[in-house]
Amino acid sequence: MTATQATRPLEDVFVIDSTVHGYNFRADNFVPGPFKERIAAQLTETLWGGHIGNVPFGDRRYVLSRERFENGHDPDLLGAALFAESDTDVCIYHGVPLYGIYRDGGSALWVGKAMRERWPDRVALYGPVSPWQPDALDIVEQMIAEEKAIGIKMYPMDIVNGEVNSYRLDDPEIAFPILERIQQLGGKIVATHKAVPQGQVPSEPFAPYDVAGAASAFPDLTFEIVHGGIAYLEETAWQLQRFPNVTVNLETTAAFMLSRQPRQFAHMLGTLLFWGGADKIFWSSGATARHPQPYLEMFWDFEIPEDLQEQHSYPPLTREIKENILGRNHARVLGWDVAALQAKLEGDEFGLHKKLAEPWSGV
Repeated sequence: MTATQATRPLEDVFVIDSTVHGYNFRADNFVPGPFKERIAAQLTETLWGGHIGNVPFGDRRYVLSRERFENGHDPDLLGAALFAESDTDVCIYHGVPLYGIYRDGGSALWVGKAMRERWPDRVALYGPVSPWQPDALDIVEQMIAEEKAIGIKMYPMDIVNGEVNSYRLDDPEIAFPILERIQQLGGKIVATHKAVPQGQVPSEPFAPYDVAGAASAFPDLTFEIVHGGIAYLEETAWQLQRFPNVTVNLETTAAFMLSRQPRQFAHMLGTLLFWGGADKIFWSSGATARHPQPYLEMFWDFEIPEDLQEQHSYPPLTREIKENILGRNHARVLGWDVAALQAKLEGDEFGLHKKLAEPWSGV
């Protein structure tokens, strides 16, 4: 057990992990076709390589076996990692609408639903919607009205009829009908995967330029750029500055703290903060791709180097900014009462434990 695990410096800090997934990387979950190896298998290998290639604190307990990693669609595994083994209080489970690549989309909604049924105060859902689903508008209604999803998750590309298809969020024919339905049904947040291409596919769909048009056309919706800052950093930062309804999610971005590139993470975060992102950045560990606790510990201790602050006018990473990023920003957008929620969580099966369980002990 690390020293920080023993003392739990984040015990009193409210933490929302804004993107978690239950990955099913089994080969029988790949959709057959010409892109099976070029996209599904390659993406699996990329995430697996990242999981085993960056070992937090050199502690191998944070590394899953290959079999358990490929079978990450396990509510017990994910729930234990988040709530028993880390200082995470609440998570947002993202379903993934990549139905042309993985049979279940890659992150099946049933995993998040099972977690929410067991821990209703700790788990919320973003429902997956793809414009290539023939009944996409009905699915939006199902996600919001029936599944009680607090947000919708969209992807800019997929495999459709054996071909790579992409779309823009500012497309009035493809995307706007979906966004209109979300708004009509009282949805608040649309999260879109950006910055990280999925396998051997064009890069353009993963640029965030289309978010600006959608944010302008739908000012009552909040648009969440997932993986924000890994690529297209300046455009992402400018959108934070220009649009009050654009936010950034640090899924995978936060991993740069560990991958021998902490100065690059400081540059990415500093740029987003400089352009007004202090109250618009959401924390994410990316579990189960990574165990959440070591990244929480690293972020809590992280500082933007003074030479970067002087050279680029980045603001210092204060305790208040860290607490906002770790949970209060997302809670505010969702309209959550943090104090009331913390009071409820103190008495559940995880809140009563003062020590963290061993990493991946939920296996």
